[in-house]
Amino acid sequence: MSALELARGAIGARFRLHGRDVAHGLDCVGLAGLAYGAQVPRGYALRGGSAERIAAVVCAAGLVRAGDARPGDLVLFRAGAGQLHLGIASEIGVIHADAGLRRVVERPGVPPWPELARWRREH
Repeated sequence: MSALELARGAIGARFRLHGRDVAHGLDCVGLAGLAYGAQVPRGYALRGGSAERIAAVVCAAGLVRAGDARPGDLVLFRAGAGQLHLGIASEIGVIHADAGLRRVVERPGVPPWPELARWRREH
């Protein structure tokens, strides 16, 4: 299955900080790990992350920086002051673990957060 299909399969899962599976809940890092089949870190705070640290983990998982936008890309956003957020690009918007809605959702349209980087698997 593609990263996009795996992310779409998690829609409706509850939000859980440091969550790593659909049954018990996911956060944005857990959703990214699920979609790309990668081990992801634990023990981080909801705020105060480093874009450089995230880039290093993503690249270590075998993803490469993407220059253009495609469905299935892993996207890093600045969601607020000191808050980074990951999502999976879709044909209609972005799939992400929404802490406010308390579940994984597919948000249509252009995401409201500034995009910092995007990655994908090379085939």
